[in-house]
Amino acid sequence: MPEQTSGGRSPWRRWSIVLHRDVGYLATAMTLAYAISGIAVNHVADWNPNYRITKTFVDVAPIDATTAPEIVAAAVERLGLGEAPKSSFRPDPHTVQLFYKGKVYHVDLPTGKVMIESTVPRPVLYEMNQLHLNHGKKAWTYIADVYALALMLLAITGLFVLKGKLGITRRGGWLTAAGTVLPLGYWLLYLR
Repeated sequence: MPEQTSGGRSPWRRWSIVLHRDVGYLATAMTLAYAISGIAVNHVADWNPNYRITKTFVDVAPIDATTAPEIVAAAVERLGLGEAPKSSFRPDPHTVQLFYKGKVYHVDLPTGKVMIESTVPRPVLYEMNQLHLNHGKKAWTYIADVYALALMLLAITGLFVLKGKLGITRRGGWLTAAGTVLPLGYWLLYLR
């Protein structure tokens, strides 16, 4: 029988509770960031979780230049942009796209109709997604690994926080089994 402490708890249960509590406090901010970001990136087919994209439309005089540099120069001048774009692209003979930081100008040359796509990072969510998807690499890879280990520790120690009819040997065991069925069942039905 495990040695009992003065409070009636075995040392392993006491340490499990202490680790679960303290690691849980340390992991709170990371857990919230990863959870919020996870929901956002899971729905990437429905919206852009990193950027808010707006489209506005303006009209300029039609552009009848023939060479690529002349077309770009005319578009820049008619739109009053002042400086040359970072790059440009002609997806077809009637269109030129001008790329600036945070904006793309789609110019229909024969009509002078322009669609301006503005891209603005979503405050806070953009940064959370960068962390979650590990775009920074370098040191963040190791921080994320430590966080993953902390989550494993929280899951394991959480099994032993309660004892008796609510603990792992009864109700907690049934709930743990039920929680295991979902990912295991999904894997067996859809991912194999």
